[in-house]
Amino acid sequence: MSDPVVISHFQAAPLLRAHAAGAATATTSPDLALTTVEVTLDAAGVRYPTGEAITWDTLRRIAAAATKCFRIVDGEARDIQVFSTETNWLRGLMPTPLAPTMLVSGIAMHRIKGTDPHHDTLTKIAAIAPLTGRVLDTATGLGYTAIEAARAASEVVTVELDPAALDVARQNPWSRDLFTNPRIRQLTGDIAVLILTFDAASFSHIIHDPPMFSLAGDLYSADFYRQLHRVLRPSGRLFHYIGDPQSTTGKRTTSGVIRRLGDAGFRRVVRHPEAFGVVAYR
Repeated sequence: MSDPVVISHFQAAPLLRAHAAGAATATTSPDLALTTVEVTLDAAGVRYPTGEAITWDTLRRIAAAATKCFRIVDGEARDIQVFSTETNWLRGLMPTPLAPTMLVSGIAMHRIKGTDPHHDTLTKIAAIAPLTGRVLDTATGLGYTAIEAARAASEVVTVELDPAALDVARQNPWSRDLFTNPRIRQLTGDIAVLILTFDAASFSHIIHDPPMFSLAGDLYSADFYRQLHRVLRPSGRLFHYIGDPQSTTGKRTTSGVIRRLGDAGFRRVVRHPEAFGVVAYR
């Protein structure tokens, strides 16, 4: 069984332009810019090599939706959105020219200004590369961090609070490896609680990419940082994503994070403004 077609306005608009120009075929992506295929254009709409068809009216609706991605099921475009009964947050997949990001109550969970979620993830990973050994990813989201970390790590343990986030990830073509890579172990629950069950010095690297402080203040607390220090091996490294270090909020949050990480026992904390975070050394 083939994967469903998942597209956004980035794919729909060029197809509409090709049809308006009289083209009989076009090259497009069926999976949000991961791969390309040749499709047939006729009076009814677009037909993919898998047999999936989309009408022009449906494509026009997709082209007009700047912040949504759509899964095509039997010709019907279903926007990828899930309301969480766990957090009361509406989660949705938001397109970019490459990998999509997740919108949580209207807030993008990745950097998208001057970059894209894929390259944003690579920048975070590079801050503490090479990621060998056992890695803890404290916030799964769409799974991009876990997927990239698993390319070199022996195991990645990734934790997600909200099952709705995983529901969105399952519909995202860029998240497929999250569910198929045997080196990725998924846990669902509150990382602030689950971390208490992890053995001391059981991870060589930690990637801590929490929601913003206003949404998850406990994940910026001194108590939580002490737990991160406890489960990290001697000489291990922690990357902590914070946000734009040049913004007023980012400057204030970064200063507080550095102070509390030091209080938690980390011997050195280095700013990484290119990755919008800091690296702490145990």
